[in-house]
Amino acid sequence: MARILIIDDEESVGVALRQLFEYEGHRVHICENGPSGLIDYPDFRPDVTFLDVKMPKVDGLEVLARIRERDPAAVVVMVSGHGTISTAVEATRRGAFDFLEKPLDTDRLLVTLRNALTVRGLTDSVERLTSEIEIHHDIVGGSRAIRQVLNQIEMVGATDARVLITGENGTGKELTARALHRRSSRSRRTFVEVNCAAIPSELIESELFGHVKGSFTGAVTDRVGKFEQAHRGTLFLDEIGDMSLTAQAKVLRALQEGDITRVGGTRPVSVDVRVITATNKDLHDQIEKGEFREDLLHRLDMVTIRVPPLRERRGDIPMLVAHFAELAPGSYGVPYKRFAKDALEALTDLEWPGNVRQLKNVVVRLMLLSPSETVERKDVIQSVSMSGSESGVPDNVMSLATLSEFKDASEKAFIAMKLRDYNWNVSEAARQMGMPRSNLYKKIERHGLVRST
Repeated sequence: MARILIIDDEESVGVALRQLFEYEGHRVHICENGPSGLIDYPDFRPDVTFLDVKMPKVDGLEVLARIRERDPAAVVVMVSGHGTISTAVEATRRGAFDFLEKPLDTDRLLVTLRNALTVRGLTDSVERLTSEIEIHHDIVGGSRAIRQVLNQIEMVGATDARVLITGENGTGKELTARALHRRSSRSRRTFVEVNCAAIPSELIESELFGHVKGSFTGAVTDRVGKFEQAHRGTLFLDEIGDMSLTAQAKVLRALQEGDITRVGGTRPVSVDVRVITATNKDLHDQIEKGEFREDLLHRLDMVTIRVPPLRERRGDIPMLVAHFAELAPGSYGVPYKRFAKDALEALTDLEWPGNVRQLKNVVVRLMLLSPSETVERKDVIQSVSMSGSESGVPDNVMSLATLSEFKDASEKAFIAMKLRDYNWNVSEAARQMGMPRSNLYKKIERHGLVRST
């Protein structure tokens, strides 16, 4: 059980937070203003404090400064109904752990509380929160780098500002886009995603704007495009840097005029769409090469959110491993296995060029191939030494179409590994795997495994 202090002059906010945190099993104390909070703080000795910024008598930032003077280790989350970037920066400068904007989102509150309890070392409380939070909130982590992303989502999500999300492949740009949509007033409307890199250039216009019957070969009926599908909702254009210049020109026109025209059509259709884009490319470099329109970038880049690569948030890796391990049984039919401390340390030390997506693949692979109920450091080392083509497990194992294909690929890799371990002594490998030798021979034949010379 954690002790949570709430300092807020709005009674409704205090009551709502009390109900939420007490339901999670914590002890909650409410103070209606800054002076009473400063008086009660040393007696209550909170693990986490939620502090309103705008209050009568003493401003929340001043209360924060005084709390930090008395208790340098204090974990204080600032809450504001009038959040600005300058206020958030000042709160961070004065030692705030995080900054949340009203109206408060339940998932975001629980994520923040979990991260704060991690900092305080209250692991039991963290474990109680983990499963519920991570199922509902896909952006997992407590590092400063990922908290900055979450803060930007909180501040920008509620607006209609166009957002450009940048970052390497596998960092979580799509999750960021979906979080922005959930935070917005359009959250009950459609979120439509388009992967610009996956659609041939000759079809991208039809995909985005739709077409009328007979406009080109194969257009046998009228079709509604993604812009119309996303009307009053959010349109996410992933890998925008791969869009053709012709399509870029039409997107620019749609953003400028608020309407689109279907391919082969003559009648403009009005659309009310919030556009969020993402890219792993340097669009300024693309502009210099003549491959991206500068005027379109100016339209798209009202706000930029950079999603950090995993190497910049290594402290989040144990939390991400726990998250993926919890989800794996339900998602992939893999038996649950816990990760030993030394295995987590080994994973944290590795380079992750594929970022979070690669980590997820490795976690599921380890849970599938590790022989015991606990994933150990030796399992991680062995998996790394056999990464890529040597292991026989495809790098894109999570993109396989069916569970049967996933299991076949993983079984082939596991058998190949054991045969190598025992120098292709089939009898010994079968004994170690707990299966009849005849069955192993059948599987070797089925998977086409051949001893390398």
